[in-house]
Amino acid sequence: MLNYVTAGESHGPQLTGIITGVPAGLKLDLAEINAALAARQGGYGRGNRQKIEHDQVQIVGGVRHLITLGSPVALVIQNRDHAHWSQIMDPTAPETSQNTLRKVERPRPGHADLVGGMKYRHRDLRNVLERSSARETAMRVAIGNICKQLLRQLDIDLVGFVTQVGSIGGEQVPTHDVARVTAAIQQNDLRMVDQEEVTAVHDLIDQTKRDGDTVGGIIRVIAENVPAGLGSYVNWDTKLDAKLAAAVMGVNAMKGVSIGDGFTAAQSFGSQVMDQINWDETEHWSRASDHLGGFEGGMTNGMPIIVNAAMKPIPTLYKPLQTADVNTKEAKKANVERSDTTAIVPASLVIESVVAIELAKVLTETFDGSTLGRLQEQVAAYRQELADY
Repeated sequence: MLNYVTAGESHGPQLTGIITGVPAGLKLDLAEINAALAARQGGYGRGNRQKIEHDQVQIVGGVRHLITLGSPVALVIQNRDHAHWSQIMDPTAPETSQNTLRKVERPRPGHADLVGGMKYRHRDLRNVLERSSARETAMRVAIGNICKQLLRQLDIDLVGFVTQVGSIGGEQVPTHDVARVTAAIQQNDLRMVDQEEVTAVHDLIDQTKRDGDTVGGIIRVIAENVPAGLGSYVNWDTKLDAKLAAAVMGVNAMKGVSIGDGFTAAQSFGSQVMDQINWDETEHWSRASDHLGGFEGGMTNGMPIIVNAAMKPIPTLYKPLQTADVNTKEAKKANVERSDTTAIVPASLVIESVVAIELAKVLTETFDGSTLGRLQEQVAAYRQELADY
């Protein structure tokens, strides 16, 4: 089964990722991975760090001549900003008065700073924020793009996009057409489908920045042509929708996850929410709607998967909130680190990536993922079995 781990700090020398279980024989498009990394650094409302970093992935293991070998795939993304932090973030140099100049002792409300310091007994909270930073998600985008390339070989497509920023948006996007959504979100720098909302969102972000504040939003991921029956109803920890929810909540600043109509379903009657079942000789088994977001009983039902994520505003404010010094206990204003007004656009790519990873995981767990060819054969045979049911 496919799995992964990442390592590295925000201002450290590099981010490192290792993916196990990638099938042998997958031809990787390096330019596509780098394009995904570049897209993660874009979007309206981003801060100045994105002008420094120009992320490029290096593949240092598990691939030969751009073809995966079946062994662990090792990836590296250099942190260019490390050049300005080399003394402070040197992994091997002994601690001195010079390399602790950027010590953080005033935790930011809403960030991992204080709780992380308490848990790991850090008095310099930079030891917490360097790893809890969303910089780590650059590696998850690289890994997620490899998984997207694998899914494409199995005729599965997905896209992540922004449906709401602050109180603006929230439209219901047609859920059966990833290509249409992909084309629409490429027309603006917010990854939003409704072009008429772009100016209002720009204005909101600009005013928020002038106020020294931040703003969050809602993200949606749609995945189509996912075969029915992935996941299982037999145990709580085998339900695929639960795994997707956990993966999404594992992304920085996410405070809510829903599948399909989600919380709206709680305000509806059963007759309005349940997706009626059809059968005919052309479509075989299908649903008349997709209110349940492609899931029944923790298993995919063949309809497009719909995952929604609620992102809180970024906790680093340029008009900082009140806190206290962890050493003196004096009341202080929170530390100010370089930050974005909103990171909702890159977050949509990160959520897309973790959904892709979970789908790749369940497919390589359900079928033999040793080689791409065998995986394709087994998935194709399974699709035919479903059609014949």
